[in-house]
Amino acid sequence: MRIGIYTLPLNYNYGGLLQAYALQTVLERLGNQVVVLDRDLHPREPFWSRPREKAKRVVRKYVLRQPGVRVFLENEEAKVYPIISQNTRLFIEQHIHSVMVHDTHRLKNADFDALVVGSDQIWRCAFHDTKRKLYDAYLAFAKSWKVKRIAYAASLGTDKWEYNAEKTERCRQLIQKFDAVSVRESSGVGLIKDHFGVEATHVLDPTMLLTEKDYEPLFLGKTEKSDGKLMSYILDDTEEKRKIVDKVSAQIGLNTFIVNAQADNTSLPIEERIQPPVEQWLRGFYDADFVVTDSFHACVFSILFGKPFLAIGNSNRGMSRFESLLGMLGLRDRLLYVGSAVSLPTSDIKNALQVLDELRRSSFSFLINSLS
Repeated sequence: MRIGIYTLPLNYNYGGLLQAYALQTVLERLGNQVVVLDRDLHPREPFWSRPREKAKRVVRKYVLRQPGVRVFLENEEAKVYPIISQNTRLFIEQHIHSVMVHDTHRLKNADFDALVVGSDQIWRCAFHDTKRKLYDAYLAFAKSWKVKRIAYAASLGTDKWEYNAEKTERCRQLIQKFDAVSVRESSGVGLIKDHFGVEATHVLDPTMLLTEKDYEPLFLGKTEKSDGKLMSYILDDTEEKRKIVDKVSAQIGLNTFIVNAQADNTSLPIEERIQPPVEQWLRGFYDADFVVTDSFHACVFSILFGKPFLAIGNSNRGMSRFESLLGMLGLRDRLLYVGSAVSLPTSDIKNALQVLDELRRSSFSFLINSLS
């Protein structure tokens, strides 16, 4: 079967890349030909495009004197993006079978037998800057195609409904065409039922369909050993989070190492925003004795590699992801919040891995049955 995977644009986000890689790998192991439909994250725009948005930025920058406002943000990001993502683009080129799609409506039905939407926060309204992009996440570009339509572990990213009435109705019409729908968070099951009238199945993030042994060939013998035993992976760096990392380091007596750059921090020099290789990030979990993170997928890989960890709640990026994952694996005591007391968790990662094995089997069943 020829399958196209529609997910968020591939960039320098480790979790986003690895969920695409994992879903592709699983589908290929099932005997399918798979391609990931990538889109340009930072396309260059003519200076006259989005005039209203740019006019607002001019007012904010020169009238209101707001710091950090960039009038031509899109073109500036298009210029620096290839530098920031130079290492992660290598991973995409080597391990993800992707095709760059500049216009989804030019894709042809004849090239696909099935389309799989997912995973990551592909259905989070705030992650699509136009209605067309949101509707394409529900396969609007293929509305007249004769193909299987499957949502695998699609995420709304939050337990609150973010769609307005117009978007709800349009997406409700599109999702009705799907042959099978599954979501990544338990809260998504109820939201999809309440707002779209569709029964959704709760499944694992694609990265958890693979095991530690599946990921090891990507980095063993190809990366250097990490310098430390406490891995710190913080997406939204703050003084409060640094203090949490320092407290954990002091409590367990381990030196800290960091594997990521602050790629989204536009105030930093460009050389400090270059994201290290995906393989080095994976190696971090392999080498670590403990992990502190505010990332959903860092929690996932801590679990897959059997490492104790603490997750700092990251409400801006979606709390329901953390709560759903840790809740179903009996690891809720590993979730803490900025300002709360820092105490080491007591839940057993080995027990979580046993639960994960059963969830992996049921998630595989959903995928196999959906494709049959």
